[in-house]
Amino acid sequence: MDEAVKLQKCFQTLADTNRLRIIKEIGEREVSVSEIVRNTGLSQPLVSFHLRILRDRNFLETKRQGPFVFYKLKDEKLLPTLGLFAEIAKSTSGGEEGKMMFRCPPFWMKRFKR
Repeated sequence: MDEAVKLQKCFQTLADTNRLRIIKEIGEREVSVSEIVRNTGLSQPLVSFHLRILRDRNFLETKRQGPFVFYKLKDEKLLPTLGLFAEIAKSTSGGEEGKMMFRCPPFWMKRFKR
């Protein structure tokens, strides 16, 4: 598959606010569906729907413990990468201030400072 097509599929998967909220909630730890529901305010069926998409597209790993399934990011580089895109979005949206969903990694911030 062409690299551009792979990137397109990746961006399409990430181009959903609910999936971004779920990724932020998972962060660098293992999280159950009930934790994601409680902390995001999304319904359980909606969370399960988006988790299935993220899992099917290889963004997540799962681990079963008894009746519970825990989700974890397959590649933790996704978080700082989303931080970089958050900085780009901030600069292209007129520099609107507000709480950032993802943080740009500190070593990259030095490159953006003038």
